Amino acid sequence: MVDLESEVPPLPPRYRFRDLLLGDQGWQNDDRVQVEFYMNENTFKERLKLFFIKNQRSSLRIRLFNFSLKLLSCLLYIIRVLLENPSQGNEWSHIFWVNRSLPLWGLQVSVALISLFETILLGYLSYKGNIWEQILRIPFILEIINAVPFIISIFWPSLRSLFVPVFLNCWLAKHALENMINDLHRAIQRTQSAMFNQVLILISTLLCLIFTCICGIQHLERIGKKLNLFDSLYFCIVTFSTVGFGDVTPETWSSKLFVVAMICVALVVLPIQFEQLAYLWMERQKSGGNYSRHRAQTEKHVVLCVSSLKIDLLMDFLNEFYAHPRLQDYYVVILCPTEMDVQVRRVLQIPMWSQRVIYLQGSALKDQDLLRAKMDDAEACFILSSRCEVDRTSSDHQTILRAWAVKDFAPNCPLYVQILKPENKFHIKFADHVVCEEEFKYAMLALNCICPATSTLITLLVHTSRGQEGQQSPEQWQKTYGRCSGNEVYHIVLEESTFFAEYEGKSFTYASFHAHKKFGVCLIGVRREDNKNILLNPGPRYIMNTTDVCFYINITKEENSAFKNQDQQRKNNVSRSFYHGPSRLPVHSIIASMGTVAIDLQDTSCRSGSGPTLSLPSEGSKEIRRPSIAPVLEVADTSSIQTCDLLSDQSEDESTPDEEISSNLEYAKGYPPYSPYIGSSPTFCHLLHEKVPFCCLRLDKSCQHNYYEDAKAYGFKNKLIIVAAETAGNGLYNFIVPLRAYYRPKKELNPIVLLLDNPLDDLLRCGVTFAANMVVVDKESTMSAEEDYMADAKTIVNVQTLFRLFSSLSIITELTHPANMRFMQFRAKDCYSLALSKLEKKEREKGSNLAFMFRLPFAAGRVFSISMLDTLLYQSFVKDYMISITRLLLGLDTTPGSGFLCSMKITEDDLWIRTYARLYQKLCSSTGDVPIGIYRTETQKLATSESQISISVEEWEDTKDTKEQGHHRSNHRNSTSSDQSDHPLLRRKSMQWARRLSRKGPKHSGKTAEKITQQRLNLYRRSERQELAELVKNRMKHLGLSTVGYDEMNDHQSTLSYILINPSPDTRLELNDVVYLIRPDPLSYLPNTEPSRRNSICNTTGQDSREETQL
Repeated sequence: MVDLESEVPPLPPRYRFRDLLLGDQGWQNDDRVQVEFYMNENTFKERLKLFFIKNQRSSLRIRLFNFSLKLLSCLLYIIRVLLENPSQGNEWSHIFWVNRSLPLWGLQVSVALISLFETILLGYLSYKGNIWEQILRIPFILEIINAVPFIISIFWPSLRSLFVPVFLNCWLAKHALENMINDLHRAIQRTQSAMFNQVLILISTLLCLIFTCICGIQHLERIGKKLNLFDSLYFCIVTFSTVGFGDVTPETWSSKLFVVAMICVALVVLPIQFEQLAYLWMERQKSGGNYSRHRAQTEKHVVLCVSSLKIDLLMDFLNEFYAHPRLQDYYVVILCPTEMDVQVRRVLQIPMWSQRVIYLQGSALKDQDLLRAKMDDAEACFILSSRCEVDRTSSDHQTILRAWAVKDFAPNCPLYVQILKPENKFHIKFADHVVCEEEFKYAMLALNCICPATSTLITLLVHTSRGQEGQQSPEQWQKTYGRCSGNEVYHIVLEESTFFAEYEGKSFTYASFHAHKKFGVCLIGVRREDNKNILLNPGPRYIMNTTDVCFYINITKEENSAFKNQDQQRKNNVSRSFYHGPSRLPVHSIIASMGTVAIDLQDTSCRSGSGPTLSLPSEGSKEIRRPSIAPVLEVADTSSIQTCDLLSDQSEDESTPDEEISSNLEYAKGYPPYSPYIGSSPTFCHLLHEKVPFCCLRLDKSCQHNYYEDAKAYGFKNKLIIVAAETAGNGLYNFIVPLRAYYRPKKELNPIVLLLDNPLDDLLRCGVTFAANMVVVDKESTMSAEEDYMADAKTIVNVQTLFRLFSSLSIITELTHPANMRFMQFRAKDCYSLALSKLEKKEREKGSNLAFMFRLPFAAGRVFSISMLDTLLYQSFVKDYMISITRLLLGLDTTPGSGFLCSMKITEDDLWIRTYARLYQKLCSSTGDVPIGIYRTETQKLATSESQISISVEEWEDTKDTKEQGHHRSNHRNSTSSDQSDHPLLRRKSMQWARRLSRKGPKHSGKTAEKITQQRLNLYRRSERQELAELVKNRMKHLGLSTVGYDEMNDHQSTLSYILINPSPDTRLELNDVVYLIRPDPLSYLPNTEPSRRNSICNTTGQDSREETQL
C-alpha cells in the first residue's frame, strides 16, 4: 500500500480543495485534461476584431482617434492655405501644384500613413468573402484619394507639391462621428435618441457641404480672382441661403462648374435629411418624448398608466386630481402604449393642461419607458384597468403585470391600482391602495335594496365639489340637493381642531351631536393614534382622546374655514347669562372666501340637565304634550347603555320562536367557513345550520326534497330581491353578504333569486310581480372595444323592457358610462327630462364634476356608474382613509367596534321631532346612532296629470280631420301616445309650457265635448299599457301562475327622490323620509362571554358544511 501511494503523482493545487469535499477515490488514475474555453476563436484576426470592432469601449476609442485624425488633416489643409502666398498668373499649373513646406508635408504624410493603415486593417477585419464590396465603398475610395498621393511622395520627392483634396476628409470625419455616437450609446448602455442622431447627421452634412464648397472654390479660383477662405465662406453662405448679392462671383469655368455641382448635391441631400428629421419629430410628438431627470428632481409628478386613454377617463382624473389645492403644482405623466387620441390631443393643447400634463407613448413593462417617465422619482403611480375589454380577466392580467413591473423598477413608488375581478386582488396585495370594481359594485347594489340610493350617497361623498351645482335653477329641490352634494369626508386631529377640541374626555355621541349643533359638521368616525383601524361611530362608550384622528362630513375642511365672532354687542347679555369661561364662547358664523364656506352656526349655549320642554302646541280641544328628548350625556352611563335599543333587532327575533319553527328555517350567526376568493373580509352573518342540497337551489325545477316550481309556491313572507346577471361570478358574494349581515333582523331577510337568463317566462316564475327590487347587471357580453359607449346597450334595453312591462317594479342597475344614464326609463317627449338635460349641459360648461347628478334615476338611486368610483382611487392620494371608510360603509370590511350603515323611515309617529337637529339628538341620546343624511321623495301627481291631459288634448285636436282619417291616425297614436303616458312628473316649467300650448289651439267645442275628448284620450293613452298588461297576465295564466298582485298602473312616474347629505340642523322632517344612520356595532355591547358563544355557534355551523355555505 505504501508503494502504491508513493506512485500517485501530486494533484495540482486547483483540485486539492475539491478532493477534500468529494474524496480522493477515482482520482488516482485520472487521465483528465484541462480545457480552456473561449467566447471567440483564438486567432490573431479574431483578437483584432474583438479589439477594433466587437468590444464597445475599445471600438469607441478607435473611432474617436480616427475622428481626431480626420479633423487634424482638415486643419492642416487650412494651415497650408493660409501660409501659401497667392502666385501671379492664370496658369493651370496653379491648380495641380501648391506650395507646401517640409514640416507640413511631414505631418500630412504621417496622418495619411496612420489613416490608410487603419482603413486597410478595418477592411481586412470586416472582410466577408467579397473584396469588391470593401474596395468600392465611398469611405475607402476617399481614403485612397487623400492618403495614397502623400505616401507616393515619400518615394518620389518631386510629387511633394502635388495638390491633394485633403478637405474631403471632412466627409470621413462625419462618417467616423456617426459610428462614434453609436458606440457611445452602446458603451454606456443607454438607448440612443433617433432624434438626436438625425439632428447630428443633418448638422454635420450641412457643415461638410459648406466646408467642401469653401475649399473647392478657393482652390479653383487660384487662377481667377484668387479668393481667400473668408471670401469663399461669404460666397457659400450667400449662395446657399439663396440671397445672391453678386458682389463675389466665380470667374473660371471650373469654379462655376463646381458651384453648380455643389448646389445639385445640396438640393438632393439636404431635403432628404430634413424629411427624415421632420418624420422623426412627428413620431417624437406622438410618443411624447421624455420627462427630464432635472424636472423629476426639482418638481413633483405622478404617473398614470393605462392601456388606452379615453377623453372621459382623462377628464375625470384631471378634474378630481387638481381639485385639491395642494396638488396644483404637481405634474401628471401619462404612460400609454397606444397613440394619442384626437380628442385627447385637443384637450392637452389647452393651456391649462398643456403646462401640467405630459403624454408618453410607451409600455409599463419596458424599463426604458419607465425610465422616460422617471417612475423612480414619482410621488405615486395610478394603474387603471380597461373596463371596456370583452375579457375582463385578461384586462386584470395586464393590470397585474403593470403593477409588478412598476414595483420591480421603483419599489418605493406608492401604487394605486384598480382591479376588476375580486379573485385577482391577491396578486397585487403589495399595492398601497386597491379598488376592486366588482366588490364595490355588488356591495352598492345590495345596499341599494335595503338602504335606498346608497350608491348615490357614496358617489357624492367621494366626488370633490363646492356645492355650487344647481344654485341657478328655479327648482328648490335642485338647489338643496346641489348644495348638500358638496359635503365630503375630511379628517383632523382632535387637539388641533376647533370643531372637536372641547370634547376631549367626552363620549363620541356627545361630540358628534354637539359638533353638528354648533358647526353643522357630522362626526362619523375616529382612529386611535396607536391603531390603524378606523372606527365608524364607536358608540357612546368611546371616550375622545386628544391624539384621536376625527373623520367628519362637512361642506369644506376646517383648515379652509375662518371663525369670527359677529354681533358681539347684541349677544353680550346672552353670553353672560349662558356661557361661563372662554371655552363656552359662542361662535355665530364661519366666514370664508374661495375654497371655504360660510356657515351660520346654531346657539351654543349649555342647556340645563332637564333641557327645554318639547311640547306640541295645543290643537283645538287636544291637550297632548309632545314627548321630550333626553339630553346626550357627556359620558355614557352603563345602565342607560344596557337599556338602549342597540340590540332591539335581536330581541325581536328571539321573542318570536313560533314563527321560526313554522318557517322551518333555522338560522345561526357566524362566519362563512369558505370564501369564494382570496382577500375577502370575513363577515359575521346569518347562516343555515345545514347545507341545502344543490338540487333545491333551482327555483323553477322541483326535486325529491320539494315540489315547488315558482317563487309564489314557496310562500316567502318577505319580498324577493332578484339579481339578473349573465354569469354567477365571485363578485356576487359581496352582494349576498350585506343582505345576510348579522345586524339585520331575521324577519327582514329578503329571499335572493339569481336569474341567469331573463326571458318573460323566467321573470314571472321567479316572482317579479311581487319582488321588492330587481338588480340588473347583465352587460358583460356587450363589451366592445370598437365603440365604448355601446357597452351598456344590452342593460339599457333590458331595463327599459322591464320598466314598460312592470312599471311598479323597483329596478336598480349599473352602467359603464355615466353619460348613458340619460337613457334609463327613457321617454322621448318628456319635457321635464329635456329641462334636466339642459341643466346638465349648463353645469358641465361651468366645470362641474357632478353634472349628471340631476338625472332623476341617479338622484333616486336607481342607477349609477362604477366609473364614478374612479375618483375614490384618485382621492386616496390626498385622503388615504377614503377607501377604508367606503369599505366600512358598504360592509366590505368589518372592524371590531366599528358601526355599520343602515336606515330608518320617518312615519307619522315620528313627525313630532320636527327638525333634523332634534332627530340627531333623539338618536344620539337613545340608540347611539349618528345620522348622516336624508333620502327624500316628493309627489306631484296633480301637476303631472294636468299637463299630460293638456298636451294630449292639443295633439288629438290637431289630428282630427275626418272620421276615417281620425280612426286611422288614432291607431297610429296608439304607438306614440304611450310615450305621453310615460311622462314622469312634469313640474313648473313643463306645466306652463303645456298650458300655453293648449291655449293656442282652436276652442270650437263646448265643455261636454272636452270631457268626451279627454275620456277618449285616456283610452288611447292607456291602451298600450293595457295591452302590455294583458300580455303579462296571459303568460302568467299560461304558466299556471296567479295574477293577483300584478298592478300594471301603479308606478313612480309622478315622484322624484333625492339625497340630502348632512343637511342643516333646522331642516324640517317630512313624512316617508328615509334617514341614513351609522349604527354602533351591537357586538361591542355584549358581555365578555359572548365571543365564546359565537365561536361555538361557528363551530357547530361549519363542522358539517365544509363543502358549501348557504347564505
